[in-house]
Amino acid sequence: MVLTIFNAVKRVLVGKPFRNDRLAHTLLPKRIALPIFASDALSSVAYAPDEILLTLALAGVSAVAIAPWVGLAVMVVLLTVVASYRQNVHAYPSGGGDYEIANVNLGKYAGLTVASALLVDYVLTVAVSMSSAATYLTTAVPSLHGQQAAIATTGVVILALVNLRGIKEAGSVFAVPTYIFMASILGMTAVGVFQAATGQLGQAPSAAFEIVPEPGFDEGLVGLAGAFLLLRAFSSGAAALTGVEAISNGVPNFQKPKSKNAATTLLLLGVIASAMLAGIIYLANATKVHIVLDPATEFLLNGKPLEEGYIQNPAISQIAQTVFGSGSIPFYIVVAATGVILVFASNTAFNGFPVLGSILAQDGYLPRQLRTRGDRLAFSNGVLALAAGALVLIIAFNADVTKLIQLYIVGVFISFTMSQLGMIRHWGRELKLSKEPAVRRRIIKSRTINTVGFFMTALVLVIVLITKFSQGAWIALLAMFVLFLIMWSIRAHYDNVAKELAVDEDSSPRALPTRVHAVLLVSHVRKPVLRALAYARASRPSRLDAITVDISPEETEATVADWEKLEIPVPLTVLASPFRETVTPIMEYIKNMRRDSPRDLIVVYIPEYVVGKWWEQLVHNQTALRIKTRLHFESGVMVCSVPWQLKSSEEEAKKLQDIQ
Repeated sequence: MVLTIFNAVKRVLVGKPFRNDRLAHTLLPKRIALPIFASDALSSVAYAPDEILLTLALAGVSAVAIAPWVGLAVMVVLLTVVASYRQNVHAYPSGGGDYEIANVNLGKYAGLTVASALLVDYVLTVAVSMSSAATYLTTAVPSLHGQQAAIATTGVVILALVNLRGIKEAGSVFAVPTYIFMASILGMTAVGVFQAATGQLGQAPSAAFEIVPEPGFDEGLVGLAGAFLLLRAFSSGAAALTGVEAISNGVPNFQKPKSKNAATTLLLLGVIASAMLAGIIYLANATKVHIVLDPATEFLLNGKPLEEGYIQNPAISQIAQTVFGSGSIPFYIVVAATGVILVFASNTAFNGFPVLGSILAQDGYLPRQLRTRGDRLAFSNGVLALAAGALVLIIAFNADVTKLIQLYIVGVFISFTMSQLGMIRHWGRELKLSKEPAVRRRIIKSRTINTVGFFMTALVLVIVLITKFSQGAWIALLAMFVLFLIMWSIRAHYDNVAKELAVDEDSSPRALPTRVHAVLLVSHVRKPVLRALAYARASRPSRLDAITVDISPEETEATVADWEKLEIPVPLTVLASPFRETVTPIMEYIKNMRRDSPRDLIVVYIPEYVVGKWWEQLVHNQTALRIKTRLHFESGVMVCSVPWQLKSSEEEAKKLQDIQ
């Protein structure tokens, strides 16, 4: 019954299974690939500017004015990384992305380091995006304030279900809202720039607030502390680069020519994301948007703290309110589109994580269940694993974006840096093998781009590690280290199992056991026992014994009497059980047989009921399950379950046939 309900619900939520030949139909054109793989990087304009403004605000209002320069530095790094990854997708189009590049060119340790960094970062992408989306929803509906964790949790569950239906179906769902978000942000930027040029641009709702600097920053960004804070603001703004690597992991999902389409999508991502980030930071500076960590203590209005209940809105929300007016239709479009794209930004991770997990599973570093596609041709187990990890983070950090984002970035820049170093080695190797001048010039150009990308991402990685380590980045690094050890242990386990199971001289198919000794377990003389007896006799073992455990003298006496009454030509042995145990006497009997005849094969026949209702399983087969579990650890012993279908199971089988 439970299985029937589960299958019916699964079909409703996920859809009908796809045949293998449908895989080609799930490949993506650029117009669908852009919202699927680029939504993470595009959506970062919803929280990257906020983190820059929030960090600079620690040094007061004067420091916030430097935000455009910090944003410009982030854009330079973004465009450099995009240019570098365009070389990556041409050289390694298999979908392994940074992991494959590091593994091939830098060795397995580097490959595992990149893999662990990316897996952790994908989980954080979902947690940060969903938490930020929940924050924007509370902007539009203030009555939901305080429910961000519940909203984010619901969003992760819904997004996981959408991705379980298949990548192309998910892309069709996400395409329109992503393009609406791009149009709304770029449109708001255009209107805001026009208003600024004509002197009509107003001030943000938070512009009138004074910012109380943190102790040590009373004079603004001066000295070593000021420089450190500036670097910290840059590292927070570097969140805009997350998601760039997802396209290199998703190349196999593009339509042909795969590498060219992926490279074009990367270029579109870089140009659009840079334009949107520039527009938001410019307007935030022009409208004097102020964002702090704790408005109750860090904001002053006319020299006095703010009234209780003040809710701080994100930068885009304040800009939209200033440009279009609070409560206007364009305002709600911008806020709604931003909230939706933040939900869909998680979809980038839902496409990258399962593919990377599948590749790692093929290489033996993750459980093999992650290797294969589900019945909708999506990597279902990878989708579920990612959703579970994100839910843990959302609940643990109560969907607090500021806390979660401190864990963010470090993983993606580890993968950026190592993949660029791997590409430098790749092009160096290709240059030695190439003789044609035109090919060599192309290789030198690509190597130069990747070299610049390496030095820039390495510099950003150092900045991120220095500025974010004590803020929470150490948690992400610890998670990466633990994941590295887990993957290494899984690979070692698979290697050891492969060696143990390899065919050698001692495992020749001609090596047969001396004898086959069959043992039939008897509880009562009923139809299931007689069927098991018939199967055991049909297999023609060298010897066949039946055993029953004396738990109740009355029942044992009745069983022996029934056995003799039917004149069964198999001896029935009664095992004593002074402590009324069933499993222990059977195990001692089997072990004694093994000691007496170590070269014999022992086959234990266990009658079992096949039931149709979930609760029936609770009242049947429990003793059989315990016996089988113990016997599986005994060498030279095989277990043969002989099913007996009850009427409820026949009804269940008929229902399953009707569903199929």
